[in-house]
Amino acid sequence: MATSTTKALTGEEPPGTTGDGKTPRRRGALLHRLDVKGAPYAFVAPFFVVFAAFSFYPLVYTSWISLHDVELATLDVMEWVAFDNYVELWGDSRFWNALQNTITIGVISTVPQLMMALGLAHLLNYRMRASLFFRVASLVPYATSVAAAALVFTMIFERDFGMINWALGSVGIDPVDWEADKWPAQAAISTIVIWRWTGYNALLYLAAMQAIPAERYEAASLDGASRWKQFTHVTVPGIRSTIVFTIVLSTIGATQLFGEPLIFGQGPNGVTGGADNQYQTLGLLLYEEGWKNYQMGRSATVAWAMFMLLVLAFAAQRLIKRLRSRTS
Repeated sequence: MATSTTKALTGEEPPGTTGDGKTPRRRGALLHRLDVKGAPYAFVAPFFVVFAAFSFYPLVYTSWISLHDVELATLDVMEWVAFDNYVELWGDSRFWNALQNTITIGVISTVPQLMMALGLAHLLNYRMRASLFFRVASLVPYATSVAAAALVFTMIFERDFGMINWALGSVGIDPVDWEADKWPAQAAISTIVIWRWTGYNALLYLAAMQAIPAERYEAASLDGASRWKQFTHVTVPGIRSTIVFTIVLSTIGATQLFGEPLIFGQGPNGVTGGADNQYQTLGLLLYEEGWKNYQMGRSATVAWAMFMLLVLAFAAQRLIKRLRSRTS
């Protein structure tokens, strides 16, 4: 009635209508669609903004620098060299030595670490006194600064006055030069990594174990399965996805290993991974090229080589998984 009266007096439609009164409804429906379909994107947008600023852009910029000859003091002066840095890196013996050291340190630190974490989580999964204390205590190494942990272990593995050599000498074994020899140095660095990350991975496994239904253990117990068989046939398959997740995290961490070997070297030798590069990792090589030799182009090339190695490793893992699924 009010609409027709307004139209009769002024000859115009009142604001917000088209004559049939459906425009407000259409606007409301449009706003509702935007709210339902657009809200999820608005919620995840901050993550992508941060990712683009601090991950994607540095990745692209690093790839651009790797194609140039750039010095640290003059980052604004770039000389285009195309793939020359990659060719030089391919023929550099230091790169292959660092790659080998990264793989060996990664293996001898990751495998024992995850096995110990799995066993520790299995023990913590049972009801025991002061279980909360032990769970919190297992996180203390992870919360400890890598610098503090590396310094303490450096003193423990010290050649002349270290606790390890003192214990070896008490049973008649000659002292070991943990820093100068290749395999002892890598074993010592792996010990630091194992100490720091075992408790963290154990809590991840514990959380996954507690999500396994109790009925599975009851059924296995009724079938006469021992605790060991329950662990191998119920627990491990039940947390398989978490195990894969920790393997991925450990692989990435091993590829980027930097702080432990740097501090273990106790000075200039830390950057080069020892006098003979006996424990130099890819992370240390990246740092040496960029911040000791001032060659940022070569440093960026090492960074991209590390990234491509991770991509190839995970692609190979996915390919093996698909081949196994097809054959089975």
